[in-house]
Amino acid sequence: MTLLLQVSDPHFGTERSAVVEALVRLALTLKPQVLLMSGDITQRATRAQFAAAQTFVQRLAVPHCVAVPGNHDIPLWHLPLRLLKPYARYSAAFGAELEPSLEADDLLLLAVNTTRWWRQADGQLSAAQVDRVTQRLAQARPGQRRLVVVHQPLVVTRPEDEKNRLHGHAAALQAWGAAGVDLIIGGHIHLPFVLPLTGGGWAVQAGTAVSRRVRAGAGNSVNLIHIDAAAAERAVVERWDHDPAQGGFVPRERHRLLALARHGED
Repeated sequence: MTLLLQVSDPHFGTERSAVVEALVRLALTLKPQVLLMSGDITQRATRAQFAAAQTFVQRLAVPHCVAVPGNHDIPLWHLPLRLLKPYARYSAAFGAELEPSLEADDLLLLAVNTTRWWRQADGQLSAAQVDRVTQRLAQARPGQRRLVVVHQPLVVTRPEDEKNRLHGHAAALQAWGAAGVDLIIGGHIHLPFVLPLTGGGWAVQAGTAVSRRVRAGAGNSVNLIHIDAAAAERAVVERWDHDPAQGGFVPRERHRLLALARHGED
């Protein structure tokens, strides 16, 4: 059984210190085995912001960290660095592997870099990336839940967010669904939701974990993802919101993502 903590869009440089402290307490209490950082770890990809993010991750004390860059993790105003070494500062903080993976008896987790230095906000999936992930998903061992983590979303719930969908999303949804993907996990739009995918599997989106850059109606939140190969569910996803009145993160929603049903939730 594996517990994953999804921390998305913390935008270090805009973090709320009280929320950071509350999230550290939550992680130390629940002790997840895997930390998912689904992009926009910093606000402007400065050395100081990456250093703050590194310190934060160390304080969480999670054994395994799987991270992908977001569009904010590429320098925007430092044009030589953006053009020649767009991931230099990210790699110095989180490793040179931009598409890491993690395997366990009950889990196959694949990270996909959807950022491009020439795109300021929207992301892209290449045909090669779609094919690579498809082949890897198809090779998952019996009992492994198949998870893919990206930054920009493949599906959205609001018309105004259509512009944020990944270029190449249609091909990926079809191919990854056919290959048996269980969860496609993302961030970017600061709006948490869980939706069944028509091609198979579920979309799991997170809000911003600790930043003041929250959306109307969606405050600071994280996802806890429970994986149990022996359970009937593909996963159980809990959304935990920061509650200023209680001074910490509290559970708000719980979704049992059924392995057979493509629609519905309890």
